[in-house]
Amino acid sequence: MPEFVVKEILDKSVWEEFLLSRNPGTFLQSWNWGETNRMSGFNIKRLGFYEGEVLSGITQLIHQPAKRGHHFLIPGGPVIDYENEGLLKFAAESIREYALKEKVWFVRIRPDVNDSENLREILTKSGFVYAPMHLHGEHTLIMDVSKNEDEILKNMRKTTRYLIKRSLNEGFKMRVSKDPIDADILNRLQKETVKRHRFVGFAKKLFEAQLETFGKDGQSELFICEKAGIPIVAAIIIFYGEKAFYHHSGSSEASRSTNASYFTQWQIIKRARELGKKYYDFWGIAPNDDPRHRFAGVTTFKKGFGGVRVDWVHAHDLPVSPLYWMTHAFEIGRRIIRRL
Repeated sequence: MPEFVVKEILDKSVWEEFLLSRNPGTFLQSWNWGETNRMSGFNIKRLGFYEGEVLSGITQLIHQPAKRGHHFLIPGGPVIDYENEGLLKFAAESIREYALKEKVWFVRIRPDVNDSENLREILTKSGFVYAPMHLHGEHTLIMDVSKNEDEILKNMRKTTRYLIKRSLNEGFKMRVSKDPIDADILNRLQKETVKRHRFVGFAKKLFEAQLETFGKDGQSELFICEKAGIPIVAAIIIFYGEKAFYHHSGSSEASRSTNASYFTQWQIIKRARELGKKYYDFWGIAPNDDPRHRFAGVTTFKKGFGGVRVDWVHAHDLPVSPLYWMTHAFEIGRRIIRRL
């Protein structure tokens, strides 16, 4: 039986060919997501796990120099066969060795694998612990957009279908941009959204980086809904593999008295179909139906469009330093305060 070997991967084509062959659930292990984070100021490391000469798994580590403890994030990964016990053990040991060398406290993973008790047991046996916090869209709705428009509309909630049709006569115009300069529009609108809903927003440079890196490969577009020439809703959509992802968005106070959000979603769905995508990922809903959850409102909105709920396995941590448990306690407290 071939021995396992870990090697750094520096060739984008090798990385992307392997990842896309696995039909990834998200873009979070893509080369361009790594470059997005690099442009945002984070160090990136890409490792490949080989069985002899055959590439059998990959993992992209994103260094987080957080005050609560330096750590690596592996969103959407590692990308391996979790039923291959030998490969999982080798991958975990390799990641831990690299983390020790870099003196981080822990490594947080969130694979693109459906949640199950069996998978959680497998991760626990490999040295991982259930993380106190979630990581990047663990719960989502995925809509099949390969059907014709009439079928898609038919599968929506009656009210949602009505508001989409109504929005088409409200004078909205959709502008689609690939220019990082237009990230300023999303940034301004997101600040208004943050003020209304009291959540932690994202940095403008992250929006710019996504349009720059994914945009070069035709994988990102900024949708800007305007009324009388004034932007009132904006959203970055990532197109990767078979899917379109509703990644970041923002809206003005003025948009709340209109159906601009419904208009925007419908234009995104039509664009995804135009590009030949099979699915539209609404990217993030509440983990349950608790009306007090901070994501309850947006979850109700997204559910109106139909789609199938998908629960990826919850984030797990690989402790590297005893100091990790300080972070663990801190994050439990923060999760309670933020109602996450």
